[in-house]
Amino acid sequence: MPHTPALDDLARRIRGLEDRDALHALMIRGWRALDRKDWRAWSACWAEDAVLEFGPWQRIQGREAIRAKAEEAESPYTSIQHHILNMHVDVEGDRATGIGYMWFVAVAVAVAVTAPGRTSAPYSMGGPYDWEFRRDGDGWLLARQRLGVLWTDGDDTLRAFEPE
Repeated sequence: MPHTPALDDLARRIRGLEDRDALHALMIRGWRALDRKDWRAWSACWAEDAVLEFGPWQRIQGREAIRAKAEEAESPYTSIQHHILNMHVDVEGDRATGIGYMWFVAVAVAVAVTAPGRTSAPYSMGGPYDWEFRRDGDGWLLARQRLGVLWTDGDDTLRAFEPE
């Protein structure tokens, strides 16, 4: 079948849809791995030379340094949930950018039981995400993440997210 402008345009649009779907899947897969504390699966979503810029922490560079810092901060929590809200991505060839919002909720190890089976209020925070992605041989990876903290609720009793 010969190439025509209409077929080329259709192929371009389908590739764009597939790329956006792959980027959404990358983030959901990675952040669900965070909730399970599967640090290996989560860090596999990041490029080897990735950069993390997170409100209270210093800039962190490199997949292993990012994994180590997240593991140190989040491992002590009994339960954690990472929510990505209003995610939007734009793809330009082998590069992409994205925005979204974080809603993070954590229950500390040492929580007060307020009734049988219930614990005290969790610690939570929220703020804007700003992402940069790049495609490599195995698919899309997170190359840079900027995450700001606009609000918190409850006490970070483990002091995992205090400014450095």
